[in-house]
Amino acid sequence: MSIKNIGVIGVGGVGGYFGGKLCHQTGSGANICFVARGEHLRAIQQSGLLLSSESDGDLVCRPSLATDDFRRLPPLDLCLICVKEFDLPAVLSQLAPLVGDETVVLPLLNGVDVYSRVREVIQKGVCLPACVYVGTHIERPGKIRQKGGACRILFGADPQRADFAPQEIVKLFDSAGIKSEWTSDIQVEIWKKFIFICAYGLVCAAHDKTLGEILADAELKGEVRAIMMEASAVAKASGVRLPDDIVEVSLLKARDFPAAAKASFQRDFERQDKLDERDLFGGAMIRLAERMNVLLPGTRAVCAILAKKKPAQPSALD
Repeated sequence: MSIKNIGVIGVGGVGGYFGGKLCHQTGSGANICFVARGEHLRAIQQSGLLLSSESDGDLVCRPSLATDDFRRLPPLDLCLICVKEFDLPAVLSQLAPLVGDETVVLPLLNGVDVYSRVREVIQKGVCLPACVYVGTHIERPGKIRQKGGACRILFGADPQRADFAPQEIVKLFDSAGIKSEWTSDIQVEIWKKFIFICAYGLVCAAHDKTLGEILADAELKGEVRAIMMEASAVAKASGVRLPDDIVEVSLLKARDFPAAAKASFQRDFERQDKLDERDLFGGAMIRLAERMNVLLPGTRAVCAILAKKKPAQPSALD
């Protein structure tokens, strides 16, 4: 494939980091187009995107185009979708007309049903299931700070396009200094990450506790374990072969974070004026489990606490 036009949809922590690296370091000559909004967009249009990275220092990254209007985008060869789950339906409906038969869509969202969500709206092109590890956030409009995380994209084959060869994308990422790995079983990687962030995210938000406080409380730690066991049961019923020790490994992974750290979902949930991704975690689990006839008492109990603390957006949890 020839990669001439690249779209980065959503220029928050994830999109700002990977999109910024593509702007600053790639020697491919491709057009890098950002879709952002508000003060963040205006700052990028005026001065470029400032990416402050642990490994690369401060980079000023200037896209070929920064806009909030999908109609201004050229036909895309590669599209990185980096928005939150609650923005995904609107983004997909606007993106669909820009996706051709050979466009590659790379959704960099958390969640085990993201591929199916994309394919419900966008039938053309190649959609590569993926997961990403990076520690980033918007520090102020026009500035992304990266601190921690593996800064790595894992992606794999589109079940509908087994003929697709990823070499040009891997080469593009290499030229931009982006660490990536093409894996033969991407669903295992997606579920391994999901089991950790789903269980800790839901329990931390429901009880307003940090990761360290959860680990120190036997009862709350038991809630996390229960959700992890339920998630692994759903994965198994879905045909995903996870390691036998996935629950214990995922449970102890929280030790790698500062005790005062909060889950990303938890930080969004705490703001009454902000939408959150509960449907990406609890909602997706409930829908999948119902299809597979898997019981989710632990997940449903924690989701009920969330619903009482903060009204949910329309979802499977309502």
